[in-house]
Amino acid sequence: MTPRPVVAIISQDTLATMGLRQLLQNVIPIMAVETFGSIDEMVDAGPELFAHFFVDISVFLTDRPFFQNHRRKTIVLTRSLEHSAQLSEFHCLCVTQPEHQLVRALLALQQHGHSHGRNMPPSVRPSVPKVLTAREVEVLTLIVQGFINKEIADRLNISLTTVITHRKNIVEKLGIRSVSGLTIYAVMNGYVDIDMI
Repeated sequence: MTPRPVVAIISQDTLATMGLRQLLQNVIPIMAVETFGSIDEMVDAGPELFAHFFVDISVFLTDRPFFQNHRRKTIVLTRSLEHSAQLSEFHCLCVTQPEHQLVRALLALQQHGHSHGRNMPPSVRPSVPKVLTAREVEVLTLIVQGFINKEIADRLNISLTTVITHRKNIVEKLGIRSVSGLTIYAVMNGYVDIDMI
């Protein structure tokens, strides 16, 4: 049995680290996520163990030579898109973008793979039986595409009350309340393509 790939998050921002860890575990459930407050902690754990390094820009700038040597495995966590232009040889992820955009960026990273398919594990669809009806799947796909209830009703030619009922049923069946959580579920189960959101 192949061991689970492990990614490292290296940041002193505990709250951001916890949030990113949760998102990564939802988006790429077959990966294990380890967190470190400094590069020294990560190096002590053994950098060769990690498929990727999600590194805060402040840590990155302090220890750039290490990450330069691991460029293909490094994803720099920035706070603005301006930093991305300055770090063109690295993959950057802006952590201050709206939640749906951040989730989309992580899903794209998982789906297409960092460095054009290298190092990232393939998408694994959960082997859970389909619990949603065909109409609920239609509603779900429109929700994750950003449509509001009235727009969904108009597109599917159903009443607003029916849309609300379908949304309630989707939430109850899946146990997922947030749109970002529903987006992850929809992409991971093949209901929508990353390019649709």
